Amino acid sequence: MSCKIGYFGEFGGRFVPETLFAPLLELEEAYREVASDEGFQKELKELLKSFVGRPTPLFYAESLSQMAGCRVYLKREDLCHTGSHKINNTLGQVLLTKRLDKRRVIAETGAGQHGVATATAAALLGLECEVYMGEEDMRRQAINVVRMELLGARVIPVISGSRTLKDAINEALRDWVANVDTTHYVIGSVVGPHPFPTMVRDFQRVIGDEAKEQLLKVEGRLPTHCIACVGGGSNAMGLFTAFRDDPCRFIGVEAKGAETLSGNGEIGVLHGFKSYFLQDEWGQITPTDAIAAGLDYPGVGPEHAFFKETLRCTYRHVSPKEAVEAFRTLAKAEGIIPALESAHAVAGLLAERWNEQDLVLVCLSGRGDKDLSEIIEKGVLQ
Repeated sequence: MSCKIGYFGEFGGRFVPETLFAPLLELEEAYREVASDEGFQKELKELLKSFVGRPTPLFYAESLSQMAGCRVYLKREDLCHTGSHKINNTLGQVLLTKRLDKRRVIAETGAGQHGVATATAAALLGLECEVYMGEEDMRRQAINVVRMELLGARVIPVISGSRTLKDAINEALRDWVANVDTTHYVIGSVVGPHPFPTMVRDFQRVIGDEAKEQLLKVEGRLPTHCIACVGGGSNAMGLFTAFRDDPCRFIGVEAKGAETLSGNGEIGVLHGFKSYFLQDEWGQITPTDAIAAGLDYPGVGPEHAFFKETLRCTYRHVSPKEAVEAFRTLAKAEGIIPALESAHAVAGLLAERWNEQDLVLVCLSGRGDKDLSEIIEKGVLQ
């Protein structure tokens, strides 16, 4: 990997207005300090244990293993408080916000899970919270809107563009530019200008570190493959990073309609960083149409782009039909209703050909309560 700070190979960087350079440098310095601060790390670890419920279980999915033809374990991030892996990162960033002596946090959200997690951390630690959410995502994730408001956050509808995650990020960035003195922007994935991709990855690495220890204990060996869904890519990077130097294959599963790395994505710059994005011949970002709101982003984190270029990870996409079928399969076979985002990872598992010797670790990034009204409305389970 390139040793240029803030880059993964040629991807990453800090492409932002001049007004954001100072707060980003301040954030980078503060994060560097807390990364080695025993007091900060102890407080975060205790909250992850007592408030979030870590370590999350590693579950041997016997029926799913029989279907796939290999041994399959699920890392149960759906059992985190708030219902997804997002709380790992938001707790870290909101604690860091207090270290920066700022009183307000803002966030963007697509599926609503990051918004709920940010609102939760802000309520716990006594900070103001506002969440930008595309109007279309507010419609299909109405339950999470109520949850955020109940937690004391103000949810701000975004009516520009496609009214989804990309547009929510645009508005959050505008807010941050105008309020940098009092506000920290809690980015929810491994995207954005440096140091966000590195910082979010590090806060999410607890997923892979736990899974590695757990799997060695029960199986006595490392996985042959790790699988996770990829939108911006935080749950995937949180899982993959712990196994980065091990002889295990990574598979990232994107959604049809937002297949940046497994489709027609091209290198460009958006939201302050260089990566692969879905764009037209003039470099304008094209609309996405993923069935899962949390995967409905026209780009991907820069480290994922680096993984693609270096062939460290294989990226594929699954159709809405495959994702919904996996949603149904996991519910009936294992008694687990996954988030539609996580169902993409399960669909990716079921689409591969495996050997009996393969040991596959799948990140189940969230639970599916939030998606039930949407799939009932679409009639896709009938």
